[in-house]
Amino acid sequence: MDIGVISVRYARALLKSATEAKIEDTIYAEMQSLARNFVDVPQLRFTIDNPMLQKAKKESVLLTAVGSNPSELTKAFVRLVLKEGRESMIQFMANSYITLYRQQKNVIRGKLITAVAVAPETEQRMRQMVEQKTNGNVEFETEVNPEIIGGFILEYDTYRMDASVQSKLRTILSELKK
Repeated sequence: MDIGVISVRYARALLKSATEAKIEDTIYAEMQSLARNFVDVPQLRFTIDNPMLQKAKKESVLLTAVGSNPSELTKAFVRLVLKEGRESMIQFMANSYITLYRQQKNVIRGKLITAVAVAPETEQRMRQMVEQKTNGNVEFETEVNPEIIGGFILEYDTYRMDASVQSKLRTILSELKK
């Protein structure tokens, strides 16, 4: 069976259980932590895929990757995944849960890129603007990139607004080359 299909099935079941228990937000944070740790710690993938490592050790490693004090539902989920021999897919399951949760809760990811750090008030105004335009909740990420020189780049959903000095300079340069 396809990894994507299996991952989504497990993620749907986890989301359904979490929603019934009214802890879907907690599980969302735990799945974000798990998915982030797979990206940040490449050795995690090799450790979990190691057939010589005992299931109990894999469980311990995965629960550590979830974060401090994982919920009982997450513990049960990890045990189920290990029992079924699907641990090689748990990263995909975590990512599928994140996607399904965002769809269910109408969560839009946004990103604000600036040349220098912005004040929290400015970030909050940008978040509110995106929330008004999308009628959803926005998970906002800020990034400082001095290469854009000034201005900002705002990205959310499939929208990108580039009001950076770097972009304007590129436009002028391309006009001059014509």
